[in-house]
Amino acid sequence: MSVVDTQLHTSVDSHVHHDEHHDHEHHEQSFIRKYIFSEDHKIIAKQFLITGIFWAIIGGVFSVIFRLQLGFPEANLEILRPILGGWITEQGKLDQNFYLALVTMHGTIMVFFVLTAGLSGTFSNFLIPLQIGARDMASGFLNMLSYWFFFASSVVMFASIFIETGPAAGGWVIYPPLSALPQASLGSGLGMTMWLISMALFIVGSLLGSINYVTTVINLRTRGMSMWRLPLTVWAFFLTAVIGILSFPVLFSAALLLIFDRSFGTSFYLDQIYIDGEALHHSGGSALLFQHLFWFLGHPEVYIVLLPALGITSEIIATNARKPIFGYSAMVISMLAITFISFIVWAHHMFVTGMNPFLGSVFMLLTLIIAVPSAVKSFNYITTLWRGNIVFTPAMLFSIGLVSFFISGGVTGIALGNSAIDIQLHDTYFVVAHFHLVMGSASFFGMLAGIYHWFPKMFGRMMDDKLGYVHFWITFVGVYFVFFPMHYIGIAGFPRRYYSWTNFDAFSSYADLNMLISIAAIITLSAQFIFLFNFFYSIFYGRLAPLNPWRSNTLEWTTPRLPGHGNWPGKIPTVYRWPYDYSKPNAKEDFIPQHIPHYETVESNLEHEKVLEEYDRELAKESEIHVSSHSH
Repeated sequence: MSVVDTQLHTSVDSHVHHDEHHDHEHHEQSFIRKYIFSEDHKIIAKQFLITGIFWAIIGGVFSVIFRLQLGFPEANLEILRPILGGWITEQGKLDQNFYLALVTMHGTIMVFFVLTAGLSGTFSNFLIPLQIGARDMASGFLNMLSYWFFFASSVVMFASIFIETGPAAGGWVIYPPLSALPQASLGSGLGMTMWLISMALFIVGSLLGSINYVTTVINLRTRGMSMWRLPLTVWAFFLTAVIGILSFPVLFSAALLLIFDRSFGTSFYLDQIYIDGEALHHSGGSALLFQHLFWFLGHPEVYIVLLPALGITSEIIATNARKPIFGYSAMVISMLAITFISFIVWAHHMFVTGMNPFLGSVFMLLTLIIAVPSAVKSFNYITTLWRGNIVFTPAMLFSIGLVSFFISGGVTGIALGNSAIDIQLHDTYFVVAHFHLVMGSASFFGMLAGIYHWFPKMFGRMMDDKLGYVHFWITFVGVYFVFFPMHYIGIAGFPRRYYSWTNFDAFSSYADLNMLISIAAIITLSAQFIFLFNFFYSIFYGRLAPLNPWRSNTLEWTTPRLPGHGNWPGKIPTVYRWPYDYSKPNAKEDFIPQHIPHYETVESNLEHEKVLEEYDRELAKESEIHVSSHSH
């Protein structure tokens, strides 16, 4: 028996025992046990989603507030006093300390709480068991803990917004010495301590989740579900979890050492520091050590955020183009390459730190190499769309929007990967435009695409398509109006995180562009309330969803409309084919689900698939024998 067959037999045995386990449990749970402290991966996914949506609103509002300051620097913001209180000065201006705090919290919220927890936590949890044919995650208890660590992290971070000295204000990268000295600024005090505590809790939750995802994919695949039959979504979630397990502990250690420097007098990051002419006792540390530790997580974090969105996009584009995904193997290999290379490019964030030029050239080369697997993915998306019988659902539009951002934002990444150019553009709005397009906006569109596509399976109802179209077009155009002009002001040297630029004559000619960006940001944020209405209204009043509304091939659509804890009421389907058999010649329909054996589709089997007909009969027979023997 081959290794693969052995894995498949082990998987079936574990699932059969799972069947017996679920026959005796998960009946008549209390409301709190079922919806609050749930161990059902689908409920936990919804908890991540709702919490992520809450944080997305907070992060979006913060961005609009500081865009008001940048776009209308002379405006009186007295109207915001009921909300911001003392953070509006007597002159009706935004307090300078609070401005930097807003920028810091916006970046932290969007990168970690929305695009890491909200995106990966939601869809990894929801889709992995459903798409690989598992009753649940490997450990429901650890899965529950992963959410509640995230929730505790959210509570601490949210509370820091309301303390008197304000939340953390050192930029989302919290570089020392500003973040290491509580007396350095208002935002370096209690708010920074709470930021570090929050992130420590967040990392623990992320690690618990990632270990669960990896274990589940390796051990709980249903019979016939080899690794090369996994949907690209599951491959993306699996590799994202691997990246998280390897990189998040490094950020945890960086934060821990920073807490020691702040609270226990150590000098990991501090050396020869003077404040108001007084020499502090710190010596021997290096602020660059923190940058190395932070960016060893920080660059893989780009792909922790991006890979799930790319996986979701792969599934949605293939389904709605009614075509097999182009280059399945190439897509998997490119994700594996991205996973590996993402760990060896971190210092391209540090070209201006005075590193050895030869070392800079090594990191530059590696940075340009990682563009190759990214380009493979882009090419494969475009080729899948080419001459497809495209169904323009809202999910499909957001997926195509992601591809657009991934390409336009990725092209500027090639420029920034060149150390000579990056030194000129570092810390300008060119960098802001690049990563907001290629990482922020692309990943956010992937998250929205996933919500529109799997909403029927999550809640058993359909979202309104017309509202979805309006939401897409305003958001898509708005995002380009926000971030495309930033490239121009960045090339002109416009620095990021500056509270005011009105004292710089060189930048006065860009006042109109800044105003345009701010107006576009307000309109784009406003469009998200269309989505919020559509989302929450449809949960209760949307039309009932059919079992397979998108005529898709993957296993989640073989479950009941609203699957209970255990997902399948009977036996778990056996898998006989890859997930992208769309529009096969001579097939009765333009899709063939994964659980349909080849001997039932003789008319459409390709030459190399004919040998699978007899193999599938044997596999089906073995599945029946295993299920019947264990049921007795």
